[in-house]
Amino acid sequence: MKQIWVDADACPKPIKEILYRAAERVQIPLLLVANQYLQTPPSKVIRAIQVTSGFDVADNYIVEKLEPGDLVITADIPLAAEVIEKGGNAINPRGERYTENNIRQRLNMRDFMDQMRSSGVQTGGPPPLSQSDRQHFANSLDTLLRQLLNR
Repeated sequence: MKQIWVDADACPKPIKEILYRAAERVQIPLLLVANQYLQTPPSKVIRAIQVTSGFDVADNYIVEKLEPGDLVITADIPLAAEVIEKGGNAINPRGERYTENNIRQRLNMRDFMDQMRSSGVQTGGPPPLSQSDRQHFANSLDTLLRQLLNR
């Protein structure tokens, strides 16, 4: 693994803070990609990349620059599918890892929910990020970093 990419437009602030600490601890580049200005802590390993506004511009940038083995933090299931297809690793801000074994099922569920919403069904969004979600993310990130850095 050479670096960690963050689909930063929708990434919750507490998750970014966990990522900042992890990047500093293991001294691995952390690249936050967003279509808006992001302030990051001063660091040699943390960098914000601002892309132009537009549909999937940040996602496309990440996929274009991603190298096999890199880690991507995203809640965007189509982006996660592209990351896995390109040989990368992906987890969401709740600490759930996307894999070759579960990504198709996740894409199908996402498409089904989109169809429900477009037919007028109110599906609601995900619940707010809880303290246990943050802890689960931190634990998943630590486990994944250990695995990827020991390859």
